[in-house]
Amino acid sequence: MLIGVPTETADGESRVALVPDVVRKLVARGAEVIVQSGAGRAASFPDALYATAGAKISSDPAAVWSAPLVVKVAAPSDAEASKLGPGAVIIGFLNPLGSPRATRALAGAGVTAFAMESIPRISRAQGMDALSSQSNVAGYRAALLGAGYSGRFFPMLMTAAGTIPPAKVLVLGVGVAGLQALATARRLGAQTTGYDVRPEVAEQVSSLGAKWLDLGIEAAGEGGYARALTPEERAAQQQALTDAIKGFDVVITTALVPGRPAPKLVTAEAVEGMKPGSVIVDLAGEAGGNCELTTPGEETVEHDVTIISPLNLAAEMPEHASQLYARNIQALLELFLDEHGELALDFDDEIVAGSCIVRDGVIVNEAARAVVEAAA
Repeated sequence: MLIGVPTETADGESRVALVPDVVRKLVARGAEVIVQSGAGRAASFPDALYATAGAKISSDPAAVWSAPLVVKVAAPSDAEASKLGPGAVIIGFLNPLGSPRATRALAGAGVTAFAMESIPRISRAQGMDALSSQSNVAGYRAALLGAGYSGRFFPMLMTAAGTIPPAKVLVLGVGVAGLQALATARRLGAQTTGYDVRPEVAEQVSSLGAKWLDLGIEAAGEGGYARALTPEERAAQQQALTDAIKGFDVVITTALVPGRPAPKLVTAEAVEGMKPGSVIVDLAGEAGGNCELTTPGEETVEHDVTIISPLNLAAEMPEHASQLYARNIQALLELFLDEHGELALDFDDEIVAGSCIVRDGVIVNEAARAVVEAAA
């Protein structure tokens, strides 16, 4: 089986789907890998490393896209999808709930497409969970951004000139990204507090040495995600958060509900009540943001509070983010390839079936199909 690794062309995307170490393991298993020249350069993986690992390097994008199996990070553009050969297989972050255009293009190309974000969240699939691996990177970077933009020390400092108290950091939404943000802020010396509508994660927050902000609202949902709050719950939550947020120097928000706009956890009133010089790092910008005053993808200042909304934090650490993502791809390919390195898809397997959004040009994922139909 020939596996193609094209250069990512999405704005700001510096990651690469396979790194040389994973290429070496796939080649040892019997697969062939063709890498577009320069595909790993932005992630600090030059062509020479891929060649040493056993990959073929090609300066012709068409040669890479014509491979029967193509692995990517971001969803392909319409032009890229049209380069895929009939019956080809593509794997990547295909955003089936947010990009009907990409799903439609893949169906129109007559290919079979697997979305990394659609992999079932079961114990057997943990090694393939790219959402978690990349969220770890995002949470780490979010804490660093908060510290970098803040005009205050994170750790407590005792000096001859007096004592500086530690910064107070609040993380709203403590999934993988939120937990990593809490852990990183704690390592930097901040006094950390976490909040989530799922009360079962309170123990995880405490295990990181952080306090738990209990607002008395629960919203545990299916698959490890929070459910959407009712209007009454949302109003009560926002008022309680408005009162609580005023005492924090840095607020990091990570709350997302798949396929829906991000819940507005930080109101304009809450921002106005924060101390001048405070910072909000909003990781939910791709879905509109958790803060009412967020401008997705931009840095703004409102009421003397800096609001940052990066859209692809994982790409800001492309080397390690690519290494983690490539290992996720490798784990998935272990299900896709037989002992000779040939493609052998078993759609009776829960992971194979669950991650497939398009099969031979037909949209088979019900949620993706509904999104495409709604956008038609």
